[in-house]
Amino acid sequence: MSIATVLSHLESLAPLAYQEHYDNAGLLTGDSSWECTGVLTTLDVTPDVVEEAIGKKCNLIVAHHPVIFGGLKKITGSNLVERTVIAAIRHDIAIYAIHTNLDNVLLGVNGRIADRLGLREEGRVPLAPREGVLQKLYCFVPLDQAEEVRNAIFAAGAGTIGNYSECSFQAEGTGTFKGEEGSHPFAGQPGSRHTEKEVKMEFILPAHRSREIIEAMIGAHPYEEPAYDLVGLANTHPGTGSGLIGQLPEAMEETAFLEIIKQAFLLPVLRHTPLTGRLVKTCAVCGGAGSFLIPNALSAKIDFFITADLKYHEFFQAEGRMVIADIGHFESEQFTIDLLYEILREKFLTFAVLKSETKTNPVNYYLGVVGTA
Repeated sequence: MSIATVLSHLESLAPLAYQEHYDNAGLLTGDSSWECTGVLTTLDVTPDVVEEAIGKKCNLIVAHHPVIFGGLKKITGSNLVERTVIAAIRHDIAIYAIHTNLDNVLLGVNGRIADRLGLREEGRVPLAPREGVLQKLYCFVPLDQAEEVRNAIFAAGAGTIGNYSECSFQAEGTGTFKGEEGSHPFAGQPGSRHTEKEVKMEFILPAHRSREIIEAMIGAHPYEEPAYDLVGLANTHPGTGSGLIGQLPEAMEETAFLEIIKQAFLLPVLRHTPLTGRLVKTCAVCGGAGSFLIPNALSAKIDFFITADLKYHEFFQAEGRMVIADIGHFESEQFTIDLLYEILREKFLTFAVLKSETKTNPVNYYLGVVGTA
């Protein structure tokens, strides 16, 4: 099995098109055409993780964080990033990052956080739904061939709206065309105007799949020159975006929920804003640095917002309207290793998929020594 096969599965769940503009997700080292000897999942890639992959005979590392983020101007081994890249290249190790694109799908990083907190699966939605990722395709097809073309468009990935698939609309009408010299019309004769009963069909599609979908439409269409329109939509994607909103099965006291957070993420300490004295029912989560979503959480009337990397003054933004809990960057995303392992293990049952055992969290906590009086 090639590395490309593994990456294709990952990108079917978290397309690269869903990464943020500043990100660097995707294949960072290696060649996707290589035969894959095994996969090691990790949160970060360090020289120790590369050595672990070598020892476990895995030539593909799937990481959440891109080891190459801001670009490399030289590779001399003068820092951790350069040493990691040198080791990977020297030993033919492919490194693949699945970062903000995995953050921006409900089954991704935030979905795993929600699972750890016990939020209900039903009703989960993005805290900041993503815009500009949907398009609409209009095409015009002879009435008798409409079903064949529709099926090809569905098979290529169009027509999904939320939990519904094979969604389309059609209206009947009359089309006209006249084949000019050199044409080979489906019906009628070149040089004469032809009238044909047609249907106008409409489909919603993810923008990053538009090329394949149009190719499938053209391949199934009987006309030599199919007529179609592709337009961008202002609609937000119902399952794509930053953060996640979910509901607890039952409302609970704030201190009880703080204890759940602490236990779920194995926290030695937990920073949070003042408690409001209200029960907790609706929660929002964002793995990693999520301060940019505080206004969204306030607008959504969230009771508790769990994220990481908050600066001092950002805690003031809660304004007593909700509780913000900062659980730490690594701590919020640590179970992404398990998520990636499970995604790949479920798909490739007979293939070596392993979880990294290397500790990569650079942050430590000193809790002091408890003395005796």
